[in-house]
Amino acid sequence: MASRTSQIQRKTLETDIAASIDLDGQGKAHIETGIGFFDHMLILFAKHSCVDIDLKCRGDLHVDEHHTVEDTGIVLGTCFHNALGDKQQIRRYGFFTLPMDEVLTTAAVDFGGRGYFVFNAQFSRETIGDFETELVPEFWRAFAHSANANLHINLHYGTNNHHIAESIFKAMARAIRMAVEIDPRTQGIPSTKGVL
Repeated sequence: MASRTSQIQRKTLETDIAASIDLDGQGKAHIETGIGFFDHMLILFAKHSCVDIDLKCRGDLHVDEHHTVEDTGIVLGTCFHNALGDKQQIRRYGFFTLPMDEVLTTAAVDFGGRGYFVFNAQFSRETIGDFETELVPEFWRAFAHSANANLHINLHYGTNNHHIAESIFKAMARAIRMAVEIDPRTQGIPSTKGVL
């Protein structure tokens, strides 16, 4: 099987990001965004998706964290899109319902070639530490559109904001892990259209 890896660098006046991924990795992560909580989320995302991720971002954190988080989503989504290539034999769809203490979250993904994002979750605080909770959907929206994927996140219930954010990243990781796996029963591209 051909290597399913991708490496890109994206530089703007707001961020400078270098990233590489291996879809068939072991969940190894080397993450530096300058935002501690965000690094924590991306490290556990790599671990639970079994995707190796190496990412370094230098962003305009003196302004705020928005550009760093959104642009990281763009870069990682693009990496996934490139690494999947023509999507031969992938499962395409993935879903996972993840419990984390008092929180229950479901995530679902379709790498079907059309970007769409649905986020049904609310935080009761504006920040987790110094990290703005509104940046959680911003990251995943950017990822979905850059990966050309449908992405749906539903929080069923929960109260602790750290747990809510963490359950979202872990559930998404597990759903993506399922979707990008090679399915030995699938021949060619998983679509009756013959292209994704």
